[in-house]
Amino acid sequence: MSKGVLLVNLGSPKSTDPKDVKSYLDEFLMDERVIDVPYWARTLLVRGIVLNTRPKKSAAAYQKIWWDEGSPLIVLSERLQEKMDKNTSVPIALAMRYGEPSIKSGLQELHDKGVDEVLLFPLYPQFAMATTETILVLAEELRKEHFPKMQFTTVPPFYNHSDYIRVLAESIAEKLKGNDFQHLLFSYHGVPERHIRKSDVTKSHCKIDGSCCQTPSAAHQFCYRHQCYETTRLVAEYLELKENSYSVSFQSRLGFDPWLQPYTDRTIERFGKQGMKKLAIVTPAFVSDCLETLEEIAMEGEEIFHEVGGEEFTVVPCLNDRDDWVKVLSRWVDEWAHQKPVEA
Repeated sequence: MSKGVLLVNLGSPKSTDPKDVKSYLDEFLMDERVIDVPYWARTLLVRGIVLNTRPKKSAAAYQKIWWDEGSPLIVLSERLQEKMDKNTSVPIALAMRYGEPSIKSGLQELHDKGVDEVLLFPLYPQFAMATTETILVLAEELRKEHFPKMQFTTVPPFYNHSDYIRVLAESIAEKLKGNDFQHLLFSYHGVPERHIRKSDVTKSHCKIDGSCCQTPSAAHQFCYRHQCYETTRLVAEYLELKENSYSVSFQSRLGFDPWLQPYTDRTIERFGKQGMKKLAIVTPAFVSDCLETLEEIAMEGEEIFHEVGGEEFTVVPCLNDRDDWVKVLSRWVDEWAHQKPVEA
């Protein structure tokens, strides 16, 4: 059998034109694992309300961060894919869950190269319904319909993999070297609390009560909240961060349902109001810089901090196409290609 890899990231609009942003948001928000309500309710919310109000605002946000080459997330993902392709023994294709290049086109590219055993590689350190799960479900649907002879292997969430923790921690240390920041905030993408409970294989463990994420359970395999806190704990341990010098928050909430707390924007505001002058922030739910890191955190977050008296706001870049990150991913791929376990 011939092997190949499909890297899958979130995706991006084709351009900053409101029409392209609207098309992207429609595909994204109509995903039943993103907004997990009945189809009629999702349609009413997304196509009846959100798509009539949000595209212009989102387009303006994308315009702030757009590069000459295009969407930062796409460009950075392409750079990662190109570097990995040069450093591995099997072909590496790239796809996005929403927008282009699609998962179907990525699988077709591998198929055309004679690949019939694919390593599906969701570029998300932590598992979530709205990220990892939706990629795997769609990929399997496409495999059955268009590539029935293909076989899939999936890279598990790598939130606690020692290689990932090391590279992430060293990227933080590199950015903050010589910076006498007062606090390091780990900001993760938010999800509705109900997603945590839906993903609980035990159907009873995840109470989101402050202790369940620290109590060993089979639920942790699919618990986004636990995995975020575990990434933070391991990085803090690696960097020997002092207790109370770092914390966790969640960004990018949508709608009125309860989402994971504390919220990043309110946390930044609270720190500033409490007199903090120097704040550093890292976004480990993302491996590629994107709208949520470049605009929501680096622009809006800094603005909030300055408005309440903060002075220095330092944003740690995502891993993007760092050479040490490329080296780690390439090694994982070659270990799989040569039948060695990918897991930590």
